[in-house]
Amino acid sequence: MRKLKIKTGDTVRVIAGDHKGQEGKVQKVLIEKNKAIVEGVNTISKHEKPSASNPQGGIVKKEAPIHISNLSLLDKDGNTTRVGYKEEDGKKVRFSKKSNEVI
Repeated sequence: MRKLKIKTGDTVRVIAGDHKGQEGKVQKVLIEKNKAIVEGVNTISKHEKPSASNPQGGIVKKEAPIHISNLSLLDKDGNTTRVGYKEEDGKKVRFSKKSNEVI
């Protein structure tokens, strides 16, 4: 299995698909499916039956997963960038390939 370069808490931009151009923060990464749930992107309306935790039930809006290949990480300036790994002080760190800054 390939290592994913996008982590929970990263700010990303959608670069392909229906939601192209939208930005948001990664809430969760689904490693086994190569997908991520991004806040405010790819929202769907889902009908939920009444239950003990949700006695009202009804239509609920929630974020659906989007494939990692359709996401690009944003650096501090808000530009899309690719991610690389390098060693600093004996630790493996992620860095922006465009600006060469540690993420």
